Amino acid sequence: MRKLLVFCLLCCFVFALTAWALDDMGASTTVNGWVTDAKCGAKGANANAAACTKKCLASGEKMVVVTDNDQKVLTVENPDALKGHEGHHVAVTGHVDGNSIHVQDVKML
Repeated sequence: MRKLLVFCLLCCFVFALTAWALDDMGASTTVNGWVTDAKCGAKGANANAAACTKKCLASGEKMVVVTDNDQKVLTVENPDALKGHEGHHVAVTGHVDGNSIHVQDVKML
């Protein structure tokens, strides 16, 4: 009986550590920035580049968000979520992983 109790406590401890380690993985981040293309990057992060952004995206370039704070270029993993916002200044909420973002929500600024 004592061995069973120790085993159950050990399992609870392992599950608690796992939950604590994975807790931050579900967190969303909101970044403000410009929706542009990978070719122009930070150069296309302004209102005057909207036409060029649309043209480059139509020719197959990847969609990116250039952040306002540090001009970091984040590749958009699900570009359909930003459809219609090409060349716009937006607040994007999603999961940031390195240099990419998976968009959950977008708001015009």
